[in-house]
Amino acid sequence: MPAITEGRRSSNRKVPKAKKPKQLKDVQERRPTVRRPGPRGWLGRGRGEANVIQPVDEWRGTTIQVCGLHPFSVGTGTPMIGVPLGLQLFTGATVCADPISWFQDAGLISNPSVFVLGLPGLGKSTLVRRMAAGGAGMGNLPLILGDLKPDYVDMIRALGGQVITLGRGRGHLNILDPGEATAAAERLRVAGKEKERQQVLADAHGRRHTMVSALLTILRKEPPTDREESIVDRALKVLDETHEGVPVLGDLLRVIQDAPPEVRAVALDRGDDTRYRAITEDLEASLISLTSGGRLGETFAHHTDVPMLRDRPVVYDVSSIDDSDTDMQAAMLLACWSAGFGTVNIANALADAGLEPRRHYLVVLDELWRALRSGRGMVDRVDALTRLNRQRGVGLAMISHTMSDLLALPSESDRMKARGFVERAGMVIAGGLPGAEMPMLTSAVPLSRAEQELLTSWQDPGAWDTGTGRETEPPGRGKFLIKVGGHPGIPVKVELIESERAINDTNKLWHPETVFPEPDESNPVFGLDNAGNVDTKSGGVGLEEGAA
Repeated sequence: MPAITEGRRSSNRKVPKAKKPKQLKDVQERRPTVRRPGPRGWLGRGRGEANVIQPVDEWRGTTIQVCGLHPFSVGTGTPMIGVPLGLQLFTGATVCADPISWFQDAGLISNPSVFVLGLPGLGKSTLVRRMAAGGAGMGNLPLILGDLKPDYVDMIRALGGQVITLGRGRGHLNILDPGEATAAAERLRVAGKEKERQQVLADAHGRRHTMVSALLTILRKEPPTDREESIVDRALKVLDETHEGVPVLGDLLRVIQDAPPEVRAVALDRGDDTRYRAITEDLEASLISLTSGGRLGETFAHHTDVPMLRDRPVVYDVSSIDDSDTDMQAAMLLACWSAGFGTVNIANALADAGLEPRRHYLVVLDELWRALRSGRGMVDRVDALTRLNRQRGVGLAMISHTMSDLLALPSESDRMKARGFVERAGMVIAGGLPGAEMPMLTSAVPLSRAEQELLTSWQDPGAWDTGTGRETEPPGRGKFLIKVGGHPGIPVKVELIESERAINDTNKLWHPETVFPEPDESNPVFGLDNAGNVDTKSGGVGLEEGAA
């Protein structure tokens, strides 16, 4: 078979090897040799040689058994983008996380929001304060639009921000005040941005109309009628055209009482004054209650005492409102949210027009369960915020105790919306929780058995120390599990630095001997430099660390 023989002969021929270029050979000769340590490290005196190598534990199992270990409770690595939160609980690696950095810079989450869950006293507010303070150093301004406890006043003061105190006899917030919208509209007109100017003014008009309707709903326990909505809308437009300066609710009431033709046209009075008075009687009665100290007092009836600024951290301190005054809480929170997001919209409009640098804000909604239960419309307002915060250019941090708090709302529709807050959050951070919470939590966030056991082990209170006569720190204080979708959770231990302890003491009312320095008139900002010099009647005893 000559063909096979020729094929075998041809396959056995030796192909001459190509010669390497002289230049490549010279480069290889000049390349330095990389020295690497051996199994025991660098050999020699003073080089850290290990005399004894600890053997690694080895385990063997079948494929059926080993696959049950996945998903692992600890990931292979920790992100290094964002605000440093603490150390990985098991490996000691640094963990960095915040919703804006993970969304904007790292692309780890699809929505710049975080939902924090955990029992009281384990450090939820401390964790969010760390995110807010660290984010402020990165240029993300924290906005606390309604601090009910308060937990963030000292932090905002330390950051050089703006503290706005509201409550009965403690300040006023005019819901008809357009804020900085008028000045921003003028800047846009000068810049030739007429379309953007109209949008800013229309947004300000819509916010004022919405707030008047919201106050009427809280006051009456039912929404205003369609005719009343139209009357308020037309009266606000008449007020903008005829009133000089910033109007208040009393001016709106006078416009309705004066019965201008524009308002009478939408009231459908058919030219009959008696019919017009009958149509607007209930609306006038409600506005009189809002302007003369009714159930909601005169908080919204006067000019705003402290206008909100858009270029610094801001907190609305509404902690003076009693928990039993749910109507006042709901009205105050809605008014603060309206003012805050109106300011955010103005900042975005000016940035889009190239008149100001782009700013990002971190909106903090602490004690969310109290806000949701405070009145009608609160669940819908938060629901819209969780869906549109990415389009608004703001990060969102929501804090509550348990899933049971969210699912204890009166109506089924509100309960389903509240559950969606956790499901839509970019990241969920859970602290110590009871075992009864696990079925409800895992229905919104997938958790492995190891992760569930880790969370339940952090719920126990601290043990009693007979030596000192005091309770030791709870085992779960400062420990959290960061979850993003179905990925393995990252357990982290938050450690406070010394300069943070003064702004993280949430047990001030339990330190009766402590006297905090008053802000100086020349420098009203109470900063970290002052926070460390707290005088006490007992000879300079420092503050104890508290957790929220």
